[in-house]
Amino acid sequence: MVSTQAIRVGVIEDHPLYRAAVARVLEEAEDIELGAVADSVARFAVCRQPAGSVVVLDLKLRGIADAAAVMEVVGMGHKVLVVSAHAGQSEVLGAISAGARGYLSKDADGEEILRAIREIASGNSYVSPTLASFVLNSTRDRNAGPKLVLSERERQVLSLVAAGERDQDIAEAMSISVRTVRSYLDRIRDKTGRRRRPELTRLAIEEGIAHPS
Repeated sequence: MVSTQAIRVGVIEDHPLYRAAVARVLEEAEDIELGAVADSVARFAVCRQPAGSVVVLDLKLRGIADAAAVMEVVGMGHKVLVVSAHAGQSEVLGAISAGARGYLSKDADGEEILRAIREIASGNSYVSPTLASFVLNSTRDRNAGPKLVLSERERQVLSLVAAGERDQDIAEAMSISVRTVRSYLDRIRDKTGRRRRPELTRLAIEEGIAHPS
């Protein structure tokens, strides 16, 4: 019988062997209750894992992926621990900005994964020591730098970009022309230096104007 103090943990990982290995590590831990194990965010959602679980999440998934996957799982009421083979600065900061409580590379062993899960379940955060400098440097740069100023309309356009809307969709939602939408986007790019749509999505997350669908 599972202890009432057990930590509920779900897994979203599309690599079969790694998914099975993580599930086995969790099953063998006495203080862990293994919940839904799925290969995509959509299939995990169907399992209706109780809110408040810790979810071990890969980033490069089919369907919803990267920071959007973190936002989606956080939006279900879970605490996200990203465990990904992609552990560059942009991935780490994008995931943390999207609401992840922890981040490990797939070099982490089972003990470190369990340690991170326990820290997150206790209300703390956990980032692998080899990746922590990304978060510390980003915080230092953000505190030292000037505050980004976007107009209300620019923020609205940025929010819709982060939601995955096309220029035509944004124009219809805001009752403006596609040309005006692109003018707003050009201003946002000039102010921020972010050119590509994934970079604009991350900006929206950093500014707190992107929301889970």
